[in-house]
Parts: sequence; C-alpha cells; structure tokens
Amino acid sequence: MKDTTPAGAAGTPGAAGTPGAAGTRGPAGTADDTRKVLNRLRRAQGQLTAVIAAVEAGSDCRTVVTQLAAVSSALDRAGFTIVSHAMRECLSEEPGEDSLTVEELEKLFLTLA
Repeated sequence: MKDTTPAGAAGTPGAAGTPGAAGTRGPAGTADDTRKVLNRLRRAQGQLTAVIAAVEAGSDCRTVVTQLAAVSSALDRAGFTIVSHAMRECLSEEPGEDSLTVEELEKLFLTLA
C-alpha cells in the first residue's frame, strides 16, 4: 500500500510534535507517550488491514468481528490516552492561546464513548 501522507505531516520524520523533535511535546505528551500511542495506532492499522482481507476473502463472521473488535479497542485506547494527557495538561498549566476549555475536553472525551 502506497503511503499518501504529505511530507511533514504529523507522524512523519521531522514533523513538529513527533518523537525526537527537539523540545516538542505531541498530543500524547512526552516522546515516550507519543511512541506508545503511535504503536497502538500502527497495530490498529495492521488489524484493520486484516479485517479488510478477511472480508475480501469471504471469511466467517466470527473472524471478521473478532478482528474488528481488536481494531476498535486499539483505537479507543489511543484516543483515551490522548484525551487523558490533554486533561492533565489543562489542569497543570496556565490557560493559554491553544488551551482546551473544560467543555471542549468533555466533548472530546464523549466522542470516544
């Protein structure tokens, strides 16, 4: 599968907020936290590829649903990690231009529920 991510987009080498970028913190927090979230997302991507292959191959319903549940769980965990980091940041720092309000955090959290 060809990568269609634009150069310099989040998750690409050298993009602001990616692990290794000097002095930056991504949406998941530290470089280590961001690496863990990216690993979860890549795992979900692989599981989604398996779901697509199972559907294309005409696999049984149990196989497809089991793989789909794994994708959903991995995405949920990544999303909750990102939102929980945002909540910690908002509680520990002074409000700034890019700060999320409590209402915005609640809305983000509820989109995952």
